[in-house]
Amino acid sequence: MFDSGNTGFMLVCAMLVLLMTPGLAFFYGGLSRRKNVVNTMVMVFGVLGIVAITWTIFGWSFAYGGDGSIPFFGGFDQIGLTGLVANITGEAPEALSHDCYPAMADVVFQLAFCMITTAIITGSLAGRMKYGAICAFVAIWTIVVYPPLAHMVWGGDGSLIGDTIGALDFAGGDVVHISSGLTGLVLCLLLGKRKGFGMMSYRPHNVPFVALGATLLWFGWFGFNAGSEFAADGVAALALVNTVVASGSALISWVIVERVKVGKPTLVGAATGLVAGLVVITPAAGFVEPWAALVMGLVVSPICYFAISFCKAKIGYDDALDAFGCHAVGGIVGGICTGIFCVPELSWTDFGGLIYTGDASLLGSQILGILITIVFVGVLDVVIGLIVKACFKGSLRVSEEEEAQGLDVAAHGESAYPAYIGLD
Repeated sequence: MFDSGNTGFMLVCAMLVLLMTPGLAFFYGGLSRRKNVVNTMVMVFGVLGIVAITWTIFGWSFAYGGDGSIPFFGGFDQIGLTGLVANITGEAPEALSHDCYPAMADVVFQLAFCMITTAIITGSLAGRMKYGAICAFVAIWTIVVYPPLAHMVWGGDGSLIGDTIGALDFAGGDVVHISSGLTGLVLCLLLGKRKGFGMMSYRPHNVPFVALGATLLWFGWFGFNAGSEFAADGVAALALVNTVVASGSALISWVIVERVKVGKPTLVGAATGLVAGLVVITPAAGFVEPWAALVMGLVVSPICYFAISFCKAKIGYDDALDAFGCHAVGGIVGGICTGIFCVPELSWTDFGGLIYTGDASLLGSQILGILITIVFVGVLDVVIGLIVKACFKGSLRVSEEEEAQGLDVAAHGESAYPAYIGLD
């Protein structure tokens, strides 16, 4: 029998997470150049369609199917969501998820996670990647990379990272943020730098779009983190509070850093700090006390700011909209902080945070889980990227003429601002 309260809670949370992907389109669209805003946003919208197909046919089964005997893969038994409708109509035990709500609610909740994760990747590629190539990469990635990683972390008993290693990831530090940010970095290295990178300033073309996108992400993230408790209970409330606290403190921290470094606080900086705070609390949302969430928010902004403003320029990679600097770096910080601040009674394992127990076992598991995620995702990203590159005549990127013209017109025949006449 379904619990109507928990069922309603999970359905609302799923809808909130689904809202995040179009919100990201506005966030990225505002950060992009005027001549590439349509292309930037349509890459995100393309993810909506592709993931709806790949998750239904393969993703759910590869992530959460099977009998749990394989530590890095679900199974083939629920391909195409086979049997789930019959389970509902027949009131079979398999129709229940977490013993209280329909498994179908879990399907769409996890589908929304896959969507936003994959959409984050596109921020690193703005302004220079062939649209067909990114669609092909996304289709393969959401079958080969994301579902096995989700199983390794959230697959329950026998899963490699979540059970065998004992690493904690409440809502997606490894699965969502490190995987997407790292993939963005790998692809931007395979693509090469944008024309003029390092010689000209790339400024956000529409700051209100950035603020609108950040607002939608912030609101959707409440369902993202609270819903990852899979029940309307005290831990879900804690996750919600921690999400608000961490994002708020990270926003203030970013604004302070910006004021010190460049002399003026900006709306783009405030929005970026808000997102960095959301990222850092994701793996820890249901494991830490609010004071720890506040500390995590204060700490993550200077680290991400340093990664974006210094490391990117120093190393020379062209992560266009800073998916790596914000999501991968923030996710790593959040995973490590989970090993430090986790309340022992809230842990899914036998170990608590370092400051409570004096035992570094959980912290070691967190670091090992992060390293396995980086190796697994990084190797497969390179392989998939090279395969897609070979399929597109040896190049993932558009021609120099198309890049100079802008991909809105060159790739899509549209302009975000058809009445505008002037420089990019």
